[in-house]
Amino acid sequence: MEEFVALSPSLEDYLEAIYNLEQMEGTAVRLTDVAQHLSVSKASVNRAIGSLKQSGLVLHEHYGTLSLTPNGKMQAKDIYRRHIVLRSFLIDILGVDPALAEKEACLMEHSLSMSTIDKWVIFLEKMSGKSRIQ
Repeated sequence: MEEFVALSPSLEDYLEAIYNLEQMEGTAVRLTDVAQHLSVSKASVNRAIGSLKQSGLVLHEHYGTLSLTPNGKMQAKDIYRRHIVLRSFLIDILGVDPALAEKEACLMEHSLSMSTIDKWVIFLEKMSGKSRIQ
């Protein structure tokens, strides 16, 4: 079983960005893609990728593409799931503007445990009648 690696909110954002880019593009992800996605410098991405690589969450060949390790993908999916659940709650239940909900979900996702998110999903299902949020 893979081990959960504690990350700062910033590193979680980088991990989630790589995951989202892999899912959206369906192709290899480069440092420049992550920098554009997060509106940060390539130097910032390079430092963050170094930390994620050292933690065993990302693979990166020098001047090459980025990919998530199995553990990195698992953690990125968890981060993304927290984001989706929170965004859904803000938009569907509280009626927050989608653009604002996107920003606020990104801030909130770093503070909640998966057990709390699981309970939030159950609450959302009861409120909306929708099937389980993945």
